[in-house]
Amino acid sequence: MAANGTMEVADISVVVIYFILVLAVGFFAMRKANEGTVSGYFLAGRSMNWAAVGASLFVSNIGSEHFIGLAGSGAASGLSVAAWELNALLLLQLLGWVFIPVYIQCGVSTMPEYLSKRFGGNRLKVCSAALSLILYVFTKLSVDLYAGALFIQESLGWNLYLSIILLISTTALLTVTGGLVAVIYTDAVQAFIMIAGALCLTCIGLFKVGGLEGVRTKYMEASPNITAILLSSPNLTYSESCHLHLLPKPDALKVLRGPTDVDLPWPGFLLGQTPASIWYWCTDQVIVQRVLAAKSVAHAKGSTVMAGFLKILPMFIIVIPGMISRILFADELACISPEHCLEVCGSASGCSNVAYPRLVMSLMPVGLRGLMMAVIIAALMSDLDSIFNSASTIFTLDIYTMLRKQPSSRELVMVGRLFVVFMVIASIAWVPVIIEMQGGQMFYYIQEVTDYLTPPVSATFLLAVLWRRCNETGAFWGGLVGFVLGAARLILALVYREPHCDQPDERPSFIKDVHFMYVAAILFWASASVTVVVSLCTPPPTEEQIRNTTLWGLNRRKGLKQGTHKAALPSNNYAMEATNAETHLSSASPISDLKMPDEGEERGAVVGKEEEEGCLARGEGGGGERGRCKETLMCICGFKEKPTDAQVLTVQEQEQIVDELLHEPPRTRILLNVALVVICSVGVFLFIYFSV
Repeated sequence: MAANGTMEVADISVVVIYFILVLAVGFFAMRKANEGTVSGYFLAGRSMNWAAVGASLFVSNIGSEHFIGLAGSGAASGLSVAAWELNALLLLQLLGWVFIPVYIQCGVSTMPEYLSKRFGGNRLKVCSAALSLILYVFTKLSVDLYAGALFIQESLGWNLYLSIILLISTTALLTVTGGLVAVIYTDAVQAFIMIAGALCLTCIGLFKVGGLEGVRTKYMEASPNITAILLSSPNLTYSESCHLHLLPKPDALKVLRGPTDVDLPWPGFLLGQTPASIWYWCTDQVIVQRVLAAKSVAHAKGSTVMAGFLKILPMFIIVIPGMISRILFADELACISPEHCLEVCGSASGCSNVAYPRLVMSLMPVGLRGLMMAVIIAALMSDLDSIFNSASTIFTLDIYTMLRKQPSSRELVMVGRLFVVFMVIASIAWVPVIIEMQGGQMFYYIQEVTDYLTPPVSATFLLAVLWRRCNETGAFWGGLVGFVLGAARLILALVYREPHCDQPDERPSFIKDVHFMYVAAILFWASASVTVVVSLCTPPPTEEQIRNTTLWGLNRRKGLKQGTHKAALPSNNYAMEATNAETHLSSASPISDLKMPDEGEERGAVVGKEEEEGCLARGEGGGGERGRCKETLMCICGFKEKPTDAQVLTVQEQEQIVDELLHEPPRTRILLNVALVVICSVGVFLFIYFSV
């Protein structure tokens, strides 16, 4: 069966309507939000409810590389790639119940800031910020842009550079103008469009092949007709060494597989991939920043439960459609040689990545093709706006504040927006490299790179939160040892790439035979061991460092609250007022919108106010045209006509606000704990059911 669909006028109209809808929602959110302040722009004023945050969590993760990469891996190797989605279902609950309460208690906006508060000093903070920005460029931006461009090229035939520049510029416009509020609201709209469109395609595909039972039987028989392909293209060569690559894997219908499986060995997944995934789900700025935007810890936990249930969907609406695509287009997706692959999709390493676009263009009727185009654009834009917003947060709050002492709130927001523009330019400049990437290993390329670099970060954060004896020296040397080993292994993996099936594999045995998940396990446990040993051999951290930054400190806080007489809890109205007043929780952070009374503060506040008003005043006397230009610019940037003064809170008032954010009504706590048991039970059941 060949893919012969083309995009009609109705399809293009659906895409245009989608763009208008998303831009309208984004600008509406910009107008409603208090994005002229640091907390408003970077943390949405800590005012989002659980449903909006949960939808944003799901959409921020499901980028275009999931629709292209997950479906492609499903076409190539079956259900194994769904293990990452089921694993995320469980790790999201670890984020909600263990990490987020600690992050809220210590009042941080970024993950490098947490390391600085937990251990003191700046070297861990700088290393973490730099690593995050590097990973964003090489494993997120690059792959997302490649995947989105691939789909657009398959469906519209647009110029690659033009389509990438259009998409990335539109996404950056939303992020620059509206901050995290616009990102979360547009994510909520895109979540609905994404799930609806993907469900439509899944239902049509299942009907075409005879339901789930048809997928089970026909996928295992989905091999290319070698004779017919060679007759139709006499110039092609075929090597017998490629034969094994053309047949479906014997364990294709299982998620977790044997210890020596080339796709997903279960010991490596549990001991290596899971710790590495903790970095993404519990310590990565893109994910954590959304949960920190929740109005309380109860809403934060509710959002992770909701996102956990949504993470069940990708196996059925992305992976299985990829398998259906192989059933329908076996002669194209399972190309018989590198030459044949180049002829079919332009990539010598394989054509599995075009599985989802081919299915869309072949099965979807006019109009719905446009909906699916909008779905892929939604996935791409949601991932990009998440990356832009989080990267600007890290750069502004963790790096820029080290270079410039005591910047104003307006300056920080402006720097964050300018850094988004820089990310746009860097991303477009990266396009030629993306085009040269080998497309056949997209999803596993992401996992391999992250598994070599992130296990030491996971070990550091886990020990920092769970073990109060862990100190800065141990964390630094443990992370350094793991990073050096992982970077060396990554360089070797890039040098000794897997050859095409018609070429002999002459890679060293430790590269060829050791799965990257086992390497991740070694890196994680080696880093953790070095951290523990060095921490025990050096002085312990101070009481100040562990009081608000560890799970022990959180439990101690709860114990002290229960041991004292019951004070009347602040009303919900007060909590909302505190949230809307931009109550940033960190008493020590120089970028907080709240200020602690201190010697010389009044003078600094007056100077700051004069600077702000002076900046505004300089534009007021410049004539009508200049004034209108200035008003337009200020509107786009999200600044009010006159900035509000920073609110001054005492330590007791800040503690009261933290208590309010951490407070869970008894009934809500019971409901959330029941939901936790249910979602974890569902996740474990799905793992077992699809692995036995």
